[in-house]
Amino acid sequence: MNVEEDKSNAIKKLWHNLFSKLLEELLSPVDIDVFPELPVMSNPPRADVVLLRRKYSKWTAKQRSVLPDGIRDTQASHIVLEFKYSESFNENAIRQAVGYDFFYKHAKQLDDITVQTFVLSARKPQSETLKRLGYETTQQPGVYRTKNPVYSPIILLSLNSLPDKQHNAYIKCFASHMRVKKKAFDTLMHSPLKGATHRLRWFLTGLREFWFTLKGAKMRIELTPEQLTEMGEMWGDSYFSSLTVEERLAGLNPQERLAGLNPQQLDELEKSLKTLKKRQAQ
Repeated sequence: MNVEEDKSNAIKKLWHNLFSKLLEELLSPVDIDVFPELPVMSNPPRADVVLLRRKYSKWTAKQRSVLPDGIRDTQASHIVLEFKYSESFNENAIRQAVGYDFFYKHAKQLDDITVQTFVLSARKPQSETLKRLGYETTQQPGVYRTKNPVYSPIILLSLNSLPDKQHNAYIKCFASHMRVKKKAFDTLMHSPLKGATHRLRWFLTGLREFWFTLKGAKMRIELTPEQLTEMGEMWGDSYFSSLTVEERLAGLNPQERLAGLNPQQLDELEKSLKTLKKRQAQ
């Protein structure tokens, strides 16, 4: 293996580690098991993909709220994800995915209903490639399927093309287009992340700074997920302290806004509201 191949593999490993960490911090709290490596056979080697495993018979409302289109709609309980950040979607990518899909099902003795494999492409797939492989968009933008009998087990998700909804925003933080990526972060940073752990918030903040402040992708800066989380904790405190009260409370319902207030503070708030109502009535 030459120096260029070593660099390429290191970069792939970086994206895989960061993407896996996002899924781990995002999905583990809602009872979805996340495995950063996939045992494709009874014995190693392991494939550089991510496995999600649902604990219940179907997705819960909380789980669907953090899963992207395509994945949140499948009935399968074992989800195999092949993430392509620096590589384009092409024949090699789909063949790899078919191999992972086949060997995982064979090793675990699982059927097509139980296992669903996805290729997540950070880059927008070329129309010529989609046509050549028979992939067509579904009713959901960014979700592609094919009738090709060899490739049909694999669903393609184009991160740049998924709709601008909060449940898609998490993985769109890895989209290749900076405009799409920025919009995803803006959606998450200005919307209430209900049930989000501090570590998830810190990781997202660190990832945002990695992209937009450090220009990590262009400068080939390599950070571990742990370093990114630590950086996010530091940046996050500074970021949230700069927000106005209105920005911090935006999107929260009345119960969430009152959470954490003690009885004395609630009494003071009630008095203030009564005074405000009297003034408005005059």
